[in-house]
Amino acid sequence: MHLILVRPGATLQPAHRPQPITAWAFKQERTVQINTAPLCRICMIGERVGLLVPLILKALTYDEKRGACSVGSNVRDAACYVCWAFARAYEPVELKPFVDQIASALVITALFDRSVNCRRAASAAFQENVGRQGTFPHGIDILTAADYFAVGHLNNCYLSISVYIAGFSEYTKPMIDHLVAMKINHWDGAIRELATKALHNLTPRAPEYMANTVLPQLLPVATGMDMHSRHGAILACAEITHALYKLSSQDNRPVTELLSPDAVEGLRGIHQKLADRKQYRGFGGELMRPAVCALIEKMSISKMPFRGDPVIEGWQWLIDDSLFSSGAKQGIKEAAVSALASLCNEYYQPEPGVADSHMQELLVRQYTEALKSPEVLTRCGCALALGSLPSFIVRGKLQQVREGLQLACTISQKDVGFTEGRRDAVTALAQVCVTVGVDAEGSPDCVLCAGNVQQVYATLLNCMADYSTDSRGDVGAWVREAAMSSLMEVTLLIASTAPHLLSPDIVRQMMCSLSQQAAEKIDRYRAHAGTVFLRLLHSSAPAVPHIPHQEELLSIFPPDVASSLNWNAPSQAFPHITQLLRLPSYEYHTLLGLTVSVGGLTESTIRYSSQSLFDYLKGIQQDAAALGQFSNTLLCIFRDHQRNDRVSVPLLKMLDQMLASGCFDLFTSEDNHGFCVDLLELCKAEIRKSKDVQKLRCCAAVYCGMMQFQGSVRKNVLLQLLMLLCHHFPVVRKTTAGQMYEMVLTYDDVVDPAVLDDVMTLLSDTNWESNVEIVRTPRNQLCDWLEVPRPILVVKSPAQ
Repeated sequence: MHLILVRPGATLQPAHRPQPITAWAFKQERTVQINTAPLCRICMIGERVGLLVPLILKALTYDEKRGACSVGSNVRDAACYVCWAFARAYEPVELKPFVDQIASALVITALFDRSVNCRRAASAAFQENVGRQGTFPHGIDILTAADYFAVGHLNNCYLSISVYIAGFSEYTKPMIDHLVAMKINHWDGAIRELATKALHNLTPRAPEYMANTVLPQLLPVATGMDMHSRHGAILACAEITHALYKLSSQDNRPVTELLSPDAVEGLRGIHQKLADRKQYRGFGGELMRPAVCALIEKMSISKMPFRGDPVIEGWQWLIDDSLFSSGAKQGIKEAAVSALASLCNEYYQPEPGVADSHMQELLVRQYTEALKSPEVLTRCGCALALGSLPSFIVRGKLQQVREGLQLACTISQKDVGFTEGRRDAVTALAQVCVTVGVDAEGSPDCVLCAGNVQQVYATLLNCMADYSTDSRGDVGAWVREAAMSSLMEVTLLIASTAPHLLSPDIVRQMMCSLSQQAAEKIDRYRAHAGTVFLRLLHSSAPAVPHIPHQEELLSIFPPDVASSLNWNAPSQAFPHITQLLRLPSYEYHTLLGLTVSVGGLTESTIRYSSQSLFDYLKGIQQDAAALGQFSNTLLCIFRDHQRNDRVSVPLLKMLDQMLASGCFDLFTSEDNHGFCVDLLELCKAEIRKSKDVQKLRCCAAVYCGMMQFQGSVRKNVLLQLLMLLCHHFPVVRKTTAGQMYEMVLTYDDVVDPAVLDDVMTLLSDTNWESNVEIVRTPRNQLCDWLEVPRPILVVKSPAQ
């Protein structure tokens, strides 16, 4: 079959004979394959254009899902090209009977097509017709809003441009009808959701049509058998009802004046019909639950007259079942939480500010008890639910809610795996505090006050130290991120209302914890901590009191630096954060954060953090007091995190770099300097009975670096190295021998020149991966040459 389009009266030339280019035509509800000439030359005899236009209009919306893919975008693109050819092939008078149909179809494709290529093709075809035909309604205005580049963003098309174009009456109903007929049942869930939001935005353009025509069409579909159609129709009903409510509220009228009694009854019965058919179960339930939760939220906001109706009990059951279900996804729980807040505000408040005592007791009790559930998703859902409860529900129950959330935030050996639950509990705790507000003299059971502020901050600050890990990595970072945001929200709330509740100790701990997080290795959480740190530092309305070294911090982070600093970039962040080391209040926590960065794994983080740290150390290298304070802080960190591999291993790596760079040269002239003595004892305690090869190798490197110190401590360090030469791990023996060889070359006063060659030969030629009994002989020989007592083998007594 060949379709040849020529201008009326033109002669068909041999060069116009069709080439085998595939397109699709629609005839009698069937698709047939045809060969056409290049579309820029395709025309049809004028009398037949009336037969072709309906096929082209149908092709503009052709979309079919086949398996995991969709076919039809090439058909829609070709149809746009045909419409583009119409503008060149016909005189305006010939297309005049079809202008409205073609214009509406092109606008619909340009706005609502899933493919960006098709949207742009439709926009180009519309522009061509406006320019050559001049008969498209409001063509210039529409082209200005929906040009080639504007239609590239799908959300902008659905939610913004469509509202403007719907202001022209020729396009309003065709756009609405297309969304209802073709998009709310689309196979792509994102398109369905966008279509329902678009219907919400278009409702003010045709409220009566929406209420009297569209909504009655959607209600049967909302309880139909097709899952995708049902999902889209429920969301559409919710959005349209809410839009109608906003229109009616402008005139202080109830929304029921715009809705028919049948429509109100249909909306009320959606949940029960789905529940009776058990359509909340299985794969379909993953779509129905959030859709009906959205319906509950919109019905509550729209103040539908269901107070005291049994449907409220059914809605509450669905919300609770979604929150408690261990199989419900996070998106379902978030939808349920939003619905719960709206439901409480509308139907559990007999009088403004007064809660239904029965529902208040029931909700608080069941959600706080569920925080102890062995299912992590149940904990997440109930924590979020408590955070979303309105103030009239929480007031009078604040102690119960706070204690439940604080317990859920606490990490224990039993609950170490409930990371997501702790994250959501931390977020909920801040939400509850913001909801109830602050009153310094108020009751601890009603508001945030002097009687409970200490407990809230203790919980949030403890969560800043959550470094739990599992197979997914540092999952404790989720909790720390939530704790940072919560600290900022609560602190700014208190600072604006009762700043005297913020004690100097609370503010100091908070700012120090943030400085530690701002110096750590993960870019995302370092950036979040830095942003919160600067937000609190530069907050003027309200101003946060008692910030330690506030003037010095403002000189390090002036407003122009604070606004432009990219915390995600190590090259920008670390030169600034390292300057906090000279501030006594921040030195410990900043150095602790830098430790895991300098001794980490990421090359860029290691490079810039170590460079910034060594630049700081060069500045204090000749200042005995400052260097002594720094070394004491370093030893204190080592002592506080003994046997904590998260800190101790990076710390050993950092010490190796410091010793190799000569950062402690000021101490090497003194015999048995206290820093070296203490460091040796800490290293010995760290690797005692350790089976961590990485830690043992790092410690051997630190021992070698400590040979620059003078006094008898050097012999003790040599003894530890020689003991590692007979470690039961071959790789540790080999690594230690190699590091000792380099040490002898670096520090020429360690070995007597008379035996220097013998020591180096023995270290390099011995196969240190041989059996321990074999390598013990050369090790003992090294002990004799280095004048170190031979280690004595301890024989373990047999187990009783």
